[in-house]
Amino acid sequence: MKQRTIAVFTGNRAEYGLQYPILRAIDNHPDLDYLLLVSGAHLDPNFGSTLEEIRADGFHIDAEVKIEMDAGSLFATAQAIGSGVLAISQVLNDLKPDMMVVYADRFEGLAAVIAASQMNIPTAHVEGGDLTEGGALDDSVRHAMTKLAHLHFTTNQQATNRILAMGEESWRVHTVGFPAIDLIAEGNFASEKEIVDKLGLDLSRPVVLFTQHSVSTEFDQAAEQLGPSLLAIKRLAAEGVQTILTYPNNDAGGQAIIEQLEVFGEANIPGTVVCRSLGRYLYHGVLALARNQSIRVACVGNSSSGLKETPAFGCPTVNIGSRQEGRLRGENVLDVGYAADSIVAVMKRCLYDDEFRELSRHAENPYWLGDAGPKIAQVLATVPVGQQIIRKRMTLKGEVREGWFR
Repeated sequence: MKQRTIAVFTGNRAEYGLQYPILRAIDNHPDLDYLLLVSGAHLDPNFGSTLEEIRADGFHIDAEVKIEMDAGSLFATAQAIGSGVLAISQVLNDLKPDMMVVYADRFEGLAAVIAASQMNIPTAHVEGGDLTEGGALDDSVRHAMTKLAHLHFTTNQQATNRILAMGEESWRVHTVGFPAIDLIAEGNFASEKEIVDKLGLDLSRPVVLFTQHSVSTEFDQAAEQLGPSLLAIKRLAAEGVQTILTYPNNDAGGQAIIEQLEVFGEANIPGTVVCRSLGRYLYHGVLALARNQSIRVACVGNSSSGLKETPAFGCPTVNIGSRQEGRLRGENVLDVGYAADSIVAVMKRCLYDDEFRELSRHAENPYWLGDAGPKIAQVLATVPVGQQIIRKRMTLKGEVREGWFR
C-alpha cells in the first residue's frame, strides 16, 4: 500500500507545540508520511524564531511559507490571509500532498484551509467546535475553517456536538481529546532541575508564568490592557514572586505588547525575566512545578493554554479579561478584569491559598482523553478519499417542524 502523504501546516510556536503529538504519530504510522509547512511567527525573529526547536524535535521542514505581517492592524491581518492563500497554494501545488492538516483558529490556518480545500485536497481540522466569545475573532475563523474542512478532530464532546449542529456528517467528526495531553501524560517536559538551570528560578519562592495576547476586536487597546498586569507583576516582585513573561502571538496589537514587555524587561526588576519563547518543553515544565505541593506556581494571562493545558498539571490559573470567555475550563481557573488590585488579589489566591491550590491539583480536566495523536493518524490513514470525502453534504434539511427548523 502506498503511503499517504499528509501536509501539516503550522503558523506559530504555541500551535506547533500542540501539533507535535500529531506529527509524531503520522511519522510513526507505517501507512503515512508527512510534509511539514512552517509559516507565520516561526519565520519571524521578532517573535522568537522556532525553526531550530522544530528541527531539534527531529522533524524535517519541507517548506518555509513566508506570510507578510506587521502585527500592527486588522488591515495587516486581512492582507496576510490573502498573501497566505497565494503562498500556501503554490507550495501545495509543488508538493502535491494527499491530505492536509490545519489547527485551531489562527488567521494563518484559515489561509491554509482556504488554499487546500479550493484545490480539492482533503483537509482535516483539529480543535474545531470550541468557543471563545470574548472579543477575539477566533470563533468566526474557527467555524469558517470547520465548514471548509473535510474531517474534524475535536478536543471534547461539546465541540463535537457543535460541529454536528452545523450540519457536518457524523462520520467526518472524531472526538480525540487535546493532543498536548499525549506529551503531558508521558512526562515529556523539563524537570525541576532543568527549570532551575535554564531559567535561574529559586523554587523556594513563588513562580508565575505570564502570557497576555491582544484581543483582536480591541487590538488598539492591547497596550492599555497589558498595563495593569505588568503593574501587578511588579508589585508581587517586590514581595519575592518570580515571573517569567513570554511574548504574545503575532496578532494585530501584538507589537504594542512586545514594546511594553521590552521596556519592562529593560527595567531589570528582580525576579522577572522576559522571554520571546520558552518552547513547549520548558513551558510545560514550569506548569508541572504545580504537581510538587511545596512549590507555589501559577499561570497568568489570557492564553488558551491557561485553560486547556493547566488542568493536566493541577496548576492554579488567572485568566485576565475577555479573550477566553465561553471556552471550556476546569475549576483551577479564576477570572479577573483589567485592574491591577484585582489581578494581585487573584494571583495571591492562586499562590498562597492552600485550599484553592489543593482544589486545582485535583480538579477534573475537561480535555483529558489521551492518545489523540495516534487516533488522528489512524483516521488519516484509513478514511476513504476521493469524491466521497471531497463532496460535503449538509445534514440539516431546513424543514419547519413545531416551529423549529430541523
